[in-house]
Amino acid sequence: MPSTHTPKPLQGIRVLEMGQLIAGPYAGAMLAYFGADVVKIEPPEGDPIRQWRVMKDDTSLWWYSIGRNKRSITLDLNTETGRGTAKQLINQADVLIENFRPGVMEKWSLGPDVFKTENPDLIYARVSGYGQTGPYAEKPGFASVCEAISGFRYLNGFPNEAPVRPNISMGDTVAALHAVIGILLALSSRLRGQSQGQVVDIAIYEAMFNLMEGVVPEYSGAGIIREPSGTTVTGIVPTNTYRCKDGKYVVIGANGDSLFKRLMQTMGREDLANDPQLEKNPGRVIQEKMLDAAINDWCGQYTMQEVISLLEAAKVPVGPIYNVADMFTDPHFRARNLFEKVGINGDELELPAMAPKLSATPGGTEWPGAKIGEHTDEVLRDWLKN
Repeated sequence: MPSTHTPKPLQGIRVLEMGQLIAGPYAGAMLAYFGADVVKIEPPEGDPIRQWRVMKDDTSLWWYSIGRNKRSITLDLNTETGRGTAKQLINQADVLIENFRPGVMEKWSLGPDVFKTENPDLIYARVSGYGQTGPYAEKPGFASVCEAISGFRYLNGFPNEAPVRPNISMGDTVAALHAVIGILLALSSRLRGQSQGQVVDIAIYEAMFNLMEGVVPEYSGAGIIREPSGTTVTGIVPTNTYRCKDGKYVVIGANGDSLFKRLMQTMGREDLANDPQLEKNPGRVIQEKMLDAAINDWCGQYTMQEVISLLEAAKVPVGPIYNVADMFTDPHFRARNLFEKVGINGDELELPAMAPKLSATPGGTEWPGAKIGEHTDEVLRDWLKN
């Protein structure tokens, strides 16, 4: 665990996290990881994520990761007293993160307009499914439906089959990363005197829409709707997943011109390596099925590790498909310190480190997610002492 004496870039920044589950809390976790004093307001029964997925000693193991480095207080925001205390805390914060349905904070008299006079420097970050404005603003916006409307889900899977979702709440995490970017941009603007506080409006579907690469200009300029393409990427060849002799799979990305040539030479296919029609990517796209069949046949002659060794020697990008157990035993993951140990009720638990890595002011896990309301008295004393 990193030393608490190591300087962190967000030290001195007060963040109040009002929200539950994933998007808002993950943004808070990132800010806390890099030194912000993040205070999480929970209802008396705690954030629901404390009870999600794999449990140990009546607490989700996930909670210890997403709740790390935060101080937990409990307030009942359905009461006037709870909302009054929240307002006092917001007035002491540099940043507020909330991911309630649009209109909820206003109903509680805690919307951004309330603080323009009392705390004009406040960065008010709002994460919702569809944003704070527009005809869909009040729709329920979980990551799954937002991934779908963003265009992301349409591209995943195989043609003429139901779209596939990743087995993670990607929309929430991507929205959280956008929230962190927006918060840091607003803090930078404030620090440079360009503005005081401002609202950072993050929509989950827009965060996923940001991942769509060339989909929009291809449709606008050429009328082309990009379709799902299974394990390939449309218009880039060869890059695919191939089955090896031992039944394991490798991913090979040899879509650069020189990479393609080295791959073909390693495969003993000088005919393809020297074919002028395959020299550039557009020609290879036309022959995608033929090339993938040739690569798949070659991989089928060797074990996964043999394929990796041969292609690494030729400096062709190649790699295995890992599950979490593979990550834990990989020396590179360990050398890069991607697992950070914490103590939980006398047991050791490893949490994932957070990127990016900073050389002078790195982030780090100081403590795992706290017990419900563990810091209520401490925070009220620290933040409201005046």
